[in-house]
Amino acid sequence: MQLNPVHLTVGKLMQGRLFRIPDYQRAYSWQGKQREDLFADIREVHRSGRDHFMATVVGLARNRRQIGGDEFGVVELVDGQQRVTTLVILLKAIEKALDAGDKAHARIKAELGDLLVKGDEHNLVLLQTNHDSSDVFAAYIRNGEIRSASVNTAADANLVAAAEECERFVSVWKEAGTLVELVFAIRNRLSIIYHELADESAVYRVFEVLNSRGLDVRWVDKTKSQLMASIYEHVEEGARADGLHEMRTIWKDVYRKLGLDDRLGDEALRFAGTWYRETRPNRVLSDQDASVELLRQAGTRIKTIVAAASWLRRIAEKVVDLRRDVRRTAVTRIQHARFLAIAIMLRSFDKETEAHLLAAWERVTFRIFTLGERDTRTKGGEYVRLAYDIVSDRLSAEDVLSGIITLGEDYAIGDILHERSWDNWYEGYTEEVRYLLFRYEEYLARKNGGTINQSQWAKVWAVDPAKSIEHIMPQSSGKGYVHGLGNLTMLPPGVNSSLKDKPPEKKAQKYVECGMQSTMAVGRTIEGGLRWNKQAVVDRAADIEQFVREEWAD
Repeated sequence: MQLNPVHLTVGKLMQGRLFRIPDYQRAYSWQGKQREDLFADIREVHRSGRDHFMATVVGLARNRRQIGGDEFGVVELVDGQQRVTTLVILLKAIEKALDAGDKAHARIKAELGDLLVKGDEHNLVLLQTNHDSSDVFAAYIRNGEIRSASVNTAADANLVAAAEECERFVSVWKEAGTLVELVFAIRNRLSIIYHELADESAVYRVFEVLNSRGLDVRWVDKTKSQLMASIYEHVEEGARADGLHEMRTIWKDVYRKLGLDDRLGDEALRFAGTWYRETRPNRVLSDQDASVELLRQAGTRIKTIVAAASWLRRIAEKVVDLRRDVRRTAVTRIQHARFLAIAIMLRSFDKETEAHLLAAWERVTFRIFTLGERDTRTKGGEYVRLAYDIVSDRLSAEDVLSGIITLGEDYAIGDILHERSWDNWYEGYTEEVRYLLFRYEEYLARKNGGTINQSQWAKVWAVDPAKSIEHIMPQSSGKGYVHGLGNLTMLPPGVNSSLKDKPPEKKAQKYVECGMQSTMAVGRTIEGGLRWNKQAVVDRAADIEQFVREEWAD
């Protein structure tokens, strides 16, 4: 593999090239901190007058394109796309701020305009991003329009934030100095090491080598590059094209599903690698170990390489589905509990069976880790081994249920409630309170022969739980029992905020009208003359405890 890295200024990098980011790469994920670091570098090079090396950029040369009288090399960015995207946005912000009535500004403004948007019939922009279905990036580069209302994804939101922050940076610079100096600093003082290769097989190995030296690259991204490189190195040319096409489709799906939440990608990789182990594990593998395991099993055959990527895609889908199930947030904070839930979801049981098994998993997990107040070290090996067996040994539904029940045998509900206090169930417990009171709501609805108010609960699930947890005796009262479970109920967030510090008797009518069974019952008792005090809170907590005793029975 012949490498000819070159040291280029940003100005030289952007001359004669059109950059593209393939769909199978991660979307734009830089946050404000990374952009501020870039701004700080620019301020420093302007202050010092010295050059500043920023990073390495790796590109895959695809073809050449003629536009008017000029020819451009089309380059797919494999590494460095976050930085290049931000620089392009910053140059557009400068171009917008330059004064066309000033002769020096007008010349630079025209130069930047020609650089950023090529004047052919396709209105080509210098950089074509991936996952830009809302056209947020292209609209900004072409027209300078920040389409905040068009944001559909986290990547869209990051692009809008980048445009806004770059424009603020340029505005501050314009007040303190000259925009001509800013353009000069970016073009001529910032530099990169640029690797441009025509051989796609070499690109992924270069990416792997460059990013194995302590740089902040996710293991899921490294795994992708190594799998792609394996196809080039080991698969015969005839089968290679189809394999690469399938791999690109798989990774496009993976990144679209994961969005920009790095935690989900890390978890999907760890889970996928753990299930690929040949021996029964006692813990979920680390990112690095999971990557090694996945690559080992992928081997050198196109069938097994694609199968490994497809397996990771399938796990990613389930990881995202579970994490986005807000109703289960209170029972998914433990990693090995999530591992077990996803094992059940992977088995493709019929819907009724899957729902029954997940309900059993919920009961045991909530009983152990919330009602039983056990920490994340509890039952780790047991959860992981059961999850592994469910997928690898394809346990029957009956055996899965038996295994779940066995997990909770050491945590009898009677023993837990004997030690359990309901005195402070708010601070640090908001997710758990919402979950418990939702389950209590379901219980009361069944008891009364009805169903829960789905519309009101949809509003509750859509916001932070603290916005919907109502203190019947308000917190401002200073009473020692205000955070007791018996003093907590649920209201739609708008209703909750409107009541604020009102005393219970002033809130009772709103409670009765809210459509939530438990809260309505509290309102009716207060309107019926019950004085809401410590004894009322203790009595209501006892009623909820009786429900807990039945619902989370062994």
